[in-house]
Amino acid sequence: MIIKDLLDNDLYKFTVMNAIQKKFPDAEVVYRFVDRGGAVFPPGFAAALREEVDAMAGLALTEEAERFMRAKCYYFDSVFFDLLKGYRFDPREVRIGQEGGRLDVEIRGLWYRVVLWEVPVMAMISELYFKMTGQRARPWEEKAAAKARAFAEMGAELSEFGTRRRFSFDVQDRVVAILKENMRGYLNGTSNVYLAMKYNLTPMGTHPHEWFMYHAAHYGYRSANAMGLANWVDVYDGDLGIALTDTYTTDNFFQSFDTKYAKLFDGLRWDSGDPFAFTDKALRHYREHRVDPRSKTVVYSDALDLEGVRRIKSYVAGRLHDVYGIGTYLTNDVGVTPLNMVIKLFECKPKGRPCFLPTVKLSDVEGKHTGDPDEIALCLKMLRLKNA
Repeated sequence: MIIKDLLDNDLYKFTVMNAIQKKFPDAEVVYRFVDRGGAVFPPGFAAALREEVDAMAGLALTEEAERFMRAKCYYFDSVFFDLLKGYRFDPREVRIGQEGGRLDVEIRGLWYRVVLWEVPVMAMISELYFKMTGQRARPWEEKAAAKARAFAEMGAELSEFGTRRRFSFDVQDRVVAILKENMRGYLNGTSNVYLAMKYNLTPMGTHPHEWFMYHAAHYGYRSANAMGLANWVDVYDGDLGIALTDTYTTDNFFQSFDTKYAKLFDGLRWDSGDPFAFTDKALRHYREHRVDPRSKTVVYSDALDLEGVRRIKSYVAGRLHDVYGIGTYLTNDVGVTPLNMVIKLFECKPKGRPCFLPTVKLSDVEGKHTGDPDEIALCLKMLRLKNA
């Protein structure tokens, strides 16, 4: 069994689950697996994944986990903990198929329930793939320790974000231990709530792209960022204040990120595109709204390695507070090629709507757009991002 604890998941799935059940408890959604890299999955893979998914039905929040989350996740109220204590994964919400080497996964149900499937399903796909294709990790611990020391030497504040595409749970577990041992206070935490509990770290994360994707389908593309920010603030009252910018491009996001939000939110997360151009835009936006950029944080988190962090840190040069979320480079740099995959929201059905509506995600990189091509074209046209 790969996933052995309910908290072996990323914090942002719990934060958005809480916001969903408060704002959209009756919304239904559909997620789908997208294999961007065209991996060939071995015979019997779907059946093995089915066994792992079915085994998750017995997971429940332990008393130790509840104590940890109540202490560290102060922004959750008692109602949410009551919900979480009663929560059980329902494997019937996950459909798995395989045709030749192609894997098909669809997750369907009430949004507040099925939101917790994404990260563990991806982690299981990744670990099973390497196991069933006979790929073994080469010696990697000394390299991981050297990376940790190098990040600390350059003064890079780091959070480990590598659950979804990890080589295995054991590798991620050991990576977090190595980071804690070698980073001399520069390790801010980990996105994995179970490992945060195990190593007494801070669980890290705020909201995902799907939060804004749902708002676009519910309220319209032109209102998505504004309504997404407003509802997030209504739930968390200023906590969890790192705003994700690129669901419908950063340029579009900044049109909604007015003076109130620029002052209220702690900072921004860069997740696609050119980090230097993004830095310039963030600095300019804060200054235009009479906010000192040095009082704000930018989390840089898109496929970074040591050299990428070094270049960004040199460019930022203290003009704002820069921190880094590092994933696959830490948890799957073991001599194999990591899977290039995502699980994304594709459809949603707000309460009272007669049918499901398509959802799309843009990006600051055109090749990373996901969703129905006609709906992507409509979104681009509505937001006047290009003629479509």
